[in-house]
Amino acid sequence: MAIFPFKPSKSRRFDALVRPHLDAMYRFAYRLAGQQQDAEDLVQDVVVKLFPKLDELESVDQLRPWLNRVLYRQFIDQVRRKNRQSDRPLTELVGSESQADWLDSLESDSVGPDLQLEQSRLGPALDRVMMTLTPDQRTLLLLHDVDGWRQEDIAEVLDIPLGTVKSRLHRCRAALRKKLQRELEPTEPAGRVGE
Repeated sequence: MAIFPFKPSKSRRFDALVRPHLDAMYRFAYRLAGQQQDAEDLVQDVVVKLFPKLDELESVDQLRPWLNRVLYRQFIDQVRRKNRQSDRPLTELVGSESQADWLDSLESDSVGPDLQLEQSRLGPALDRVMMTLTPDQRTLLLLHDVDGWRQEDIAEVLDIPLGTVKSRLHRCRAALRKKLQRELEPTEPAGRVGE
């Protein structure tokens, strides 16, 4: 009598597909949302949304970029929903903690007093300027310049052509540089008349 292998349950098949990608999904969600709880909620929402679509999931060749694309779209949908529900600008919907976290990674091995002064001034200025960018612009800069994603992978996740990624990245950097220069320009001391 032959023993036929049983097909694993739907939940086991889903778990085997998604579990290896959960850490990467959480890191990406944290970069997008900026807070631990929001990132966890975002990943959970995506997992719950994908569970009924197991057949589609099993047919995907490169699952990680596909999952990141779904995660990114879910994030954008949540931002838009929050924007419709409140009068706050989009820039307030994403916490500034995410920028503070990655700014800490910019430290040099040899930090002298001049560099410390510059970093103490640059960090908060960069944080303020990053918050003036749209969520799409912040996401692009964080993925490429901070997390080191390849432009091809970003194009796949954001579902836009590679040329669009390159041009948007160029424009985002230029806008960031211009705003940062304005932010860091020395101001004239007030109250000195006639000097």
